[in-house]
Amino acid sequence: MASPEHQALVEILRNQPVLDGATISDKRAGMEDMAGGAPLPEGTVVEVVDAGGVPAEWLHHQAVPGDVVVLYLHGGGYCIGSVNTHRALAARLAQACRARVLNVDYRLAPEHPHPAAVDDAVAAYRWLLGTGVGPDQVAVGGDSAGGGLVVATLVSLRDGGDPVPAAGFCLSPWVDLECAGETFDSKADVDPMCTKEGLTEMAAAYAGGRELRHPLVSPLHADLAGLPPLLVQVGTAETLLDDSVRLAERARAAGVDVRLEAWDDLVHVFQAFAPMVPEAVEAIDGIGAFVRHRLGTEIPA
Repeated sequence: MASPEHQALVEILRNQPVLDGATISDKRAGMEDMAGGAPLPEGTVVEVVDAGGVPAEWLHHQAVPGDVVVLYLHGGGYCIGSVNTHRALAARLAQACRARVLNVDYRLAPEHPHPAAVDDAVAAYRWLLGTGVGPDQVAVGGDSAGGGLVVATLVSLRDGGDPVPAAGFCLSPWVDLECAGETFDSKADVDPMCTKEGLTEMAAAYAGGRELRHPLVSPLHADLAGLPPLLVQVGTAETLLDDSVRLAERARAAGVDVRLEAWDDLVHVFQAFAPMVPEAVEAIDGIGAFVRHRLGTEIPA
């Protein structure tokens, strides 16, 4: 059973205004209001940077050497969200991974439909390598649409002949923009955040007329062979549960080393609610352990 803190969170989320049918501008403002002012862990350093023409920011903890890098891709259905809304989560990941996090402000739909987000993520990664960071020093992570963008970015890098990073992690990834997962129906009553109606609207805006099954739009349908080890975390109380399950199944069938963690009764991207929710803290610690293991780093005694 989920913690009392998580149950309290669910009640808060259920009392938020329903944004289905709202304009993209209203949804953007709503996310900024909800998440934009989240406090950062003490000692967090923020530095604005141009990552090969892509707006981004470095986040790291002043006591952490930061020899490795996490390239982070925020969620928001490819239409909302920003480095501002996800700065606190990215900062906590920097602590857990003992890394510098490059929080990427990729272009959003409908103003910039596919492939703008993929192009920006690839450009930011190539910029990283151009600064002297080795691919074995990089993990790519993201949540929700950003989690799907992680997979699309890895596929694009592989197909472009770029050296792929050492690892990837996806938090409640949205990888099927057709929204065909059975849990869109079976979990509709318990998910206070993601509805099929809302995501279908964002999918159309992002695809911009492209086929929704295009492998870089819905990377569930991509050839996943040759991707680096993946960690997938998802809550079982979310409509996107099947996206994570099917992604893990397809990746495993393609020979990818993938670990799926389904957290009982938790909501979409519950990690964003650390430190309020204890499961979120535990999950972020697990991401840190995964990244440190895959990138071969150790926490000093």
